[in-house]
Amino acid sequence: MSWQDNYQTWKNTENLDLELKAQLVAIADNEDELADAFTAPMEFGTAGMRGVLGPGINRMNIYTVRQATEGLALFMDTLDEATRNRGVAISFDSRYNSELFAHEAARVLGAHKIPTYVFDQLRPTPELSFAVRQLHTYAGIMITASHNPKQYNGYKIYGPDGGQMPPKEADLITSYVRKVTDLFTITAVPERDLREAGLMQLIGEDVDQVYLENLKTISINKDLIETTGKHMKLVYSPLHGTGKVLAQRILNNAGFQGFSIVTKQAILDPEFPTVPFPNPEFPEAFDLAISLGQKEDADVLIATDPDADRLGTAVRQPDGSYKLLTGNQIASILLHYILQAHKDAGDLPTNGAVVKSIVSTELATKIAEAYGVKMIDVETGFKFIAEQIEHFENTGAHEFLFGFEESYGYLIKPFVRDKDAMQTTLLLAEVAAYYKAQGKTLYDGLQALYATYGYFAEKTISKDFPGIQGGAEMQKLMARFRDEKPSVFNDVAIAVTEDYLTQKASYADGKVVNMPLPVSNVLKYKLEDGTWIAIRPSGTEPKIKFYVGTQADSETNAAEKLAAFETALEKFIAQ
Repeated sequence: MSWQDNYQTWKNTENLDLELKAQLVAIADNEDELADAFTAPMEFGTAGMRGVLGPGINRMNIYTVRQATEGLALFMDTLDEATRNRGVAISFDSRYNSELFAHEAARVLGAHKIPTYVFDQLRPTPELSFAVRQLHTYAGIMITASHNPKQYNGYKIYGPDGGQMPPKEADLITSYVRKVTDLFTITAVPERDLREAGLMQLIGEDVDQVYLENLKTISINKDLIETTGKHMKLVYSPLHGTGKVLAQRILNNAGFQGFSIVTKQAILDPEFPTVPFPNPEFPEAFDLAISLGQKEDADVLIATDPDADRLGTAVRQPDGSYKLLTGNQIASILLHYILQAHKDAGDLPTNGAVVKSIVSTELATKIAEAYGVKMIDVETGFKFIAEQIEHFENTGAHEFLFGFEESYGYLIKPFVRDKDAMQTTLLLAEVAAYYKAQGKTLYDGLQALYATYGYFAEKTISKDFPGIQGGAEMQKLMARFRDEKPSVFNDVAIAVTEDYLTQKASYADGKVVNMPLPVSNVLKYKLEDGTWIAIRPSGTEPKIKFYVGTQADSETNAAEKLAAFETALEKFIAQ
């Protein structure tokens, strides 16, 4: 069907949601907006779906949420009765329509007699992962657009291990979603009927209490918190999101008393009025935290994104200013502290392992190697880290010590199987206390790591491809990288080209080696000087991400080298 046909179907549908009907009227004369909303359905990939709120098949609304949930329900209908009856846990963040979408999902699942366990109010994504494991449900649904702007919302599906659905199951669910072509005939049972039938239960404090008890195990050195952490000045911001629900309780339980909350950003406001983007990797997200930090003379500032799975931090410098750390830098500091603390305690496991994505810093690899710990690289997506944890537990091959992605996502202990900014808030506060007890800061600790292991610098560059033609333009660019087969960047020869789509690693001498990682549309170039460049189209947004990582003998040289490779990459893209 053409976008005009799809639009007319929506326009002529009786009993269309009144808010969506009004929005249709408002864009009736905007052909570009209509074409984008009605030409093709929203992408539903291994990370679920994410998009702009509004009417249309390429928008987040109650009908596309019902379609996605119907696909999950049809998939679960193929499972045995006992597995089906384990049901689905559902949570949501502070965005527009998040609670509505969560309850719509429960109503659709209820029509298939699939039990649901819905949080009574918003909760962090990591707690949804925990709830899947705690309640032994078969799946979980998280309504969130993570760190995207206010116009967005999203829908993520979790598997029985508490991690995002692995590719095989996700592909099956996607196939069922695509079979649901009539969005307006999906049955959604009234909630009252579901409650009376016992098919929908509300959860909340009962899960909170168990999650909080598990979070108490994150602290490694409780004496350090008692002597230094208790008095350390810390500022925390939930960026108008779910971190507000638990962060204060978590910090209090651990013994941190000198923390302050950014009050304006502790208001659960889907407009995110104090930030252009509710993303803790952006400096602007810390403006209010910095103001409060300077007033309180705070040692460290911490911010979590709206669904509290990502975390950013800024550290006070001697001149009173604050310096933001990158996701890779935060991960390296955390990893070093974990390994050193285990070594000091004499309980560093001989089969310990750390798991990171292929686009994350190699500084962490150097640190792990220095402690005799194995580093395992996986494809981008925390579900692949979760898969490794499951493998460790099933085989006993390794003991999980830490997992992270460069995109500000970390996991310390595997009672959650996704990024957990609540765990990370606790550990980062403890690491800040560790350095404060020595008269140092987190930034000083980072500089010590560079002095020991070399100066590493990384950067992520995002290129947006909006509109109807965006997807085709992304495919064209990826095809050009594969067809032209670049052999140098910045006059440095490429030693290995790894293509995760073909699962082949091609060496400069002509040797080709099979790669065991899953099929994915990712390219990675390893250069002769140790620099690496990776290219990956986003699975949920119309953008391609380019990652560059390099190292040198000084911070200045590493930064200059990084800039030179970025320029070379930009030049190739622009050709």
